[in-house]
Amino acid sequence: MALFSDRGTPKSVRHVNAYSGHTYKITKEDGTFHYIKVHIKTNQGVETLTNDEATKLAGEAPGIHGADLYESIAKGDFPSWTVFFQVMTPSQAENYRWNIFDMTKVWPHSGFPLIPVAKLTLNQNPKNYFAEIEQAAFSPSNMVPGIAPSADPMLQARMFAYNDAARYRLGVNYQQLPCNRAVSRVYCPFQRDGSMTFTDNYGGDPNYVGSDLKPINYKGRFGAHGYKIGGHEEWIGSVVGFSSEVVDDDFVQARGFWDMLGGQEGQQEHFVHNVACHLKGAIPQVREKAFDMFSNVYPVIADKLKVAIENLNKAPLN
Repeated sequence: MALFSDRGTPKSVRHVNAYSGHTYKITKEDGTFHYIKVHIKTNQGVETLTNDEATKLAGEAPGIHGADLYESIAKGDFPSWTVFFQVMTPSQAENYRWNIFDMTKVWPHSGFPLIPVAKLTLNQNPKNYFAEIEQAAFSPSNMVPGIAPSADPMLQARMFAYNDAARYRLGVNYQQLPCNRAVSRVYCPFQRDGSMTFTDNYGGDPNYVGSDLKPINYKGRFGAHGYKIGGHEEWIGSVVGFSSEVVDDDFVQARGFWDMLGGQEGQQEHFVHNVACHLKGAIPQVREKAFDMFSNVYPVIADKLKVAIENLNKAPLN
């Protein structure tokens, strides 16, 4: 529903928020942690397009988002975002209404307020688009100490899949490229060699570094540490295998979203129009399933969709 509201067609990259979707952990060396969700909110204000405006721009100026961002940075109008955390304790997670590893659920701000933690500013354009942008490889498995993955099943899958895709696209040593290289190198001699390596490649250190060895190039510590196994881990094991069965409680947040759109002039109408534009060409049984799904949110949404599709199909072609 967020995608098919006007939020799904931002006016520019500078005017859009970002959200982690996944649940992560912030950790301490003693093994304690809290769960977090990350919100990255634009300081330029959220601005959107209607579906018709977006369709027009897709034909007339398909590269408008990149051009807008480049021109803004080039003239010194640096776009910025404030980074917020929502924080939840493990005990709160165990007793929360919804499964915190379910990506289709959000944490209401009333119970878990946004805590500002950082500011992100884009202040430099790439000098060579291919070298710095086309070769960039992002993955949720790239984390700094203090951030850790949760048991979110989709996050666990993406931690493998994104890196695997990057290796296929850019080569096994893609993390050595300047645009992907860590500022502070993590000591990991298990990942070395391979085609086109061009760093010191851990020098003469052994491939396997046991705890009784003192590597030549090692600074810091390595290996798993600090994570305690206990009752909470057992709880995690009992909830990560949640089924895909859809129940009425799954539509509570969707109803809240529809109600929120009702407080913004024209937004419910835009949502109906956006969905209808895509659904009008679907085969009848697909339409009926969509109507049934939206009826679980509110029957009035399905009724409005039926009318909108009927009117669109009657409209003459331009």
